[in-house]
Amino acid sequence: MIMKHALVTGGSRGIGRAISIKLVSLGYHVLVNYKSNEEEAKQTLTMIKQAGGSGELMKFDVTIPRQVDEAISKWSEVHKDGYIEVLVNNAGIRKDILLMWMEDHHWRDVIDTNLNGFFYVTRALLKNMLVNKYGRIVNIVSLSGLKGLPGQVNYSAAKAAVIGATKALAQEIGKKNVTVNAVAPGFIRTDMTKDLNENELKSLIPLNRFGLPEEVAEVVCFLASEKASYITGEVISVNGGLYT
Repeated sequence: MIMKHALVTGGSRGIGRAISIKLVSLGYHVLVNYKSNEEEAKQTLTMIKQAGGSGELMKFDVTIPRQVDEAISKWSEVHKDGYIEVLVNNAGIRKDILLMWMEDHHWRDVIDTNLNGFFYVTRALLKNMLVNKYGRIVNIVSLSGLKGLPGQVNYSAAKAAVIGATKALAQEIGKKNVTVNAVAPGFIRTDMTKDLNENELKSLIPLNRFGLPEEVAEVVCFLASEKASYITGEVISVNGGLYT
């Protein structure tokens, strides 16, 4: 039996970790990408194995195309009998600040990770999906990319761009049986939202709470499965009814 492979960028913590662990249930050998936090990445790999799965770590910075291409090429040389058929573009950062005070690096860093990272990694894996006539690409976007949020002009711009790219790419490659979808989380309990006041914000959410990473992972893994074979170009919100 040929091993199936899935790559999760930014897979060492939070939503990425939950997705990495959940992919085990679909029978995937999970490649956990990380940039610098090796200890957290190792912990994710341990949790994958505890869930009865297998995986490996893949270190590269999604914002540096040379690193992306080298990591993918090196992996492909070792695994000539397989390819990465599921890609979850999860790597992302926030640098919230009002536009009038936003400096170049606030804009550039957020665009690089959230938007350019999507481009570099997807480009590196797409050819093999098309050749094999099967693939699943799931992009983690955000409520911010749908609704726009004050203080997040950079983040909203990046995530809205990925939503547009999701819809366009889905139309380019659908005939090759490769689907492209996006999942837009709202307020989810992760390191990225730990600076937010949950007690204050949950009153805005119809379900009256922040979501859990595992709840996002459930939707991602459905879209990554064969059960979602007739769904492409869609954006599914996981936000407790905050924005519909």
